[in-house]
Amino acid sequence: MRLRPAAAPGAAPSGVTVLRPRPRVSILVHRRSAAVACVLALVLAAVLVTSACAGQTWVSPGEVWRTLHGADTPDRLVVAELRVPRIVLGALVGAALGLSGALVQTVTRNPLASPDVIGVGHGAAAATVLALAGGTVTAPGALPAVSVAGGLAAAALVYVLAWRRGMQPGRFVLTGVGIGVALSAIVQLYLTGSELDAAEQLKLWLTGSLNGRGWDQAVPLAAVLAVCLPGLVWASRTARPLGLDPETAAGLGLRVERARLTLTVLGVVLAATATGAAGPIGFVALTAPQLARRLTRTAQLPLLCSALTGAAVLVGADLAARTLLPPLEIPVGALTSLVGAPYLLWLLGRSGIRQ
Repeated sequence: MRLRPAAAPGAAPSGVTVLRPRPRVSILVHRRSAAVACVLALVLAAVLVTSACAGQTWVSPGEVWRTLHGADTPDRLVVAELRVPRIVLGALVGAALGLSGALVQTVTRNPLASPDVIGVGHGAAAATVLALAGGTVTAPGALPAVSVAGGLAAAALVYVLAWRRGMQPGRFVLTGVGIGVALSAIVQLYLTGSELDAAEQLKLWLTGSLNGRGWDQAVPLAAVLAVCLPGLVWASRTARPLGLDPETAAGLGLRVERARLTLTVLGVVLAATATGAAGPIGFVALTAPQLARRLTRTAQLPLLCSALTGAAVLVGADLAARTLLPPLEIPVGALTSLVGAPYLLWLLGRSGIRQ
């Protein structure tokens, strides 16, 4: 048997590069994760350009470039007013959902958990639907605030009901599923008693769609992502010890319950704001972190790669929803659910869950 030589004191782990921008500052960079992030950024850029060009009318990339730089081109209305705001919103929503899914799955240590599975998306959707139906919200910029309030309320209820001398990930997920079913039933009951026109509009919103949305929804979501950025940087450092068992994580000096609560709040805020901007779009938060993890082959879920994967997946799905059956436009939430449901069944089969 061959023994590997012991690593020198202070040496970086295998596959990790140490950057020292200052004498007393060291940054560990996982080389494969950095390479995957660069590839995902290129894929996202390609999907963004293709989505800006494709539609009922094809616009060349050069024409798109001139339009974005202020030139008065014949396709200025289509590109600058219709496609680009929608594409930017789709990328922001996908990134927020990817980050939210990675945070929730880190807290629960369960690849089957996501904001739309544990009730957060249902709480945000219920609050937004009731506000729209009741006429209490008229400004588009106020919808994310209502959605965040609904998502936070649902998450707080799940957290309180799941608490038993600590937060057990399995109980947290099952409680969230139950709360989500109850909230979904409340929404359906409300739709049953609504007028036909209002019910049709609300049902369209519940499918999740980027059609007719733009800067009014993208700007508040971008602001929320910017505000959450310091917390996400902290979360990327906390994810590794939190992925261990609670006793080991506590032995490393991590306040486990406080870390879980903080990461859950971050995930809820991101998912709820994304839901308020585009409606409930299922399975992006579930699949993006797991796809990113399989690409990077890391023990913990990579936040940056999860965000890039979520953005690329959602913008690509919206492009397909716009172009598959012209002139009919499929709601992007219906398309992601159609693709995500088989993935969930496959993930269930691979997880080895037994009764």
